[in-house]
Amino acid sequence: MAGRNGRTVRDLRRGNRTAVLQRLYFDGPLSRFELGPATGLSSGSVSNVVADLIADGLVEEAGSVDSDGGRPRTLLRVAPHSGQMIGVDVGETRVRVELFDLALTELARVERPLTPQGYDVDVIAGHIRDGVAEVLTAEQAAPDRLLGVGVGVPGIVEHTPDQGAVVHGQTIGWDAVPLERLLRSASPLPDGVPYLIDNGAKTLGQAEMWFGAGRGARNAVVVLFGSGVGACLVTPEVEHGRAVEWGHLTVRVRGRRCRCGAPGCLEAYAGAESLLARWREEGGRPPEDTDEETALTAMLAAAYPPEGTAPDPVALAVLEETAEYLGAGLSDLINLFQPERILIGGWAGLQLGTRFLPAVRRHAATYALRHPGDQVTIDLGRLGPDAVTVGAAILPLADFFASGGRRPEPAGETPLPTWHTALQERAPH
Repeated sequence: MAGRNGRTVRDLRRGNRTAVLQRLYFDGPLSRFELGPATGLSSGSVSNVVADLIADGLVEEAGSVDSDGGRPRTLLRVAPHSGQMIGVDVGETRVRVELFDLALTELARVERPLTPQGYDVDVIAGHIRDGVAEVLTAEQAAPDRLLGVGVGVPGIVEHTPDQGAVVHGQTIGWDAVPLERLLRSASPLPDGVPYLIDNGAKTLGQAEMWFGAGRGARNAVVVLFGSGVGACLVTPEVEHGRAVEWGHLTVRVRGRRCRCGAPGCLEAYAGAESLLARWREEGGRPPEDTDEETALTAMLAAAYPPEGTAPDPVALAVLEETAEYLGAGLSDLINLFQPERILIGGWAGLQLGTRFLPAVRRHAATYALRHPGDQVTIDLGRLGPDAVTVGAAILPLADFFASGGRRPEPAGETPLPTWHTALQERAPH
């Protein structure tokens, strides 16, 4: 029966389960007494919901604490082993697949390296399917507890009723690729378990906002700096985060040709692929037949050698110029969105950040308007190179919360994603 606001009793129960699960997940362990004010539910509702969640195996006791003069209060937490998620990072150098429990403890991992021509759609889809199948055979895997597979990809992701997630990845040659349909067509997943696909910078941003350096911020930009460049914007209006194609901001009119085809994009100067190309064009010598991560490590070693050794002037000059381009690019984000935090992640961002983060901050302050520039902090993300994978795993976790802890059920057509609702109701600030 629906109430005046259109919500049914079932909706209310699901909402109550969601509220309790989220508070226990982000703030637990908590007692039943503490859950009342934390969720806004009555003591009776808390008791009923907790009893249901314990019966479902989703919540378990986690010790006790003394109360003021009364009996000790039992602490509760979300049972880590009651569910599992898979996160997939379709990166620029590899496809990484990881299996997690509900506490986001890694249980298994598979990586498939990519060649420079490795973005063939069928190859990527095959890597994802094979990686998912492999981690599902790991010792600690429990396919019957699997909540879903989250996939972070480069490009713009459009969610359609008929084909699910469609990827527009101009820089990798993907034009309206129906990736979700391709994955589902030969899926190793148990029946009804979904693929949830979104932009990789957005999944990185969500991971840092839930569990990393962004926690507690209401206005933040999380930057992904790898072969290319992307960003995720989080504001009170878009708390679940919005991917922005920051790498294709024009920083130089009639400048270097970007892989997207346009001249003068930030990515053409600050992306790791372009950075290494510029070093080579200026006479530098990146190691031959190595991947980008190894080559970038060599460039850093050449520019910043051990004390007493002369640096490679070309590598140093290119890196210093890159720091200025990044600082200028960040100043545009500062002026446009006035965030309180900017976080730099991605494998290249983390590798380079420890070396030239002070220079990036200095250049951002130079190019940004004074007032918003004074309000922002610029730091590295805390979750390391696995942040995109962790963020991808959050997609089915958020769906799990939104459903009140109900597991996926066999279904026909995959509905439009519901994780956006849960992401908007994410961990408290």
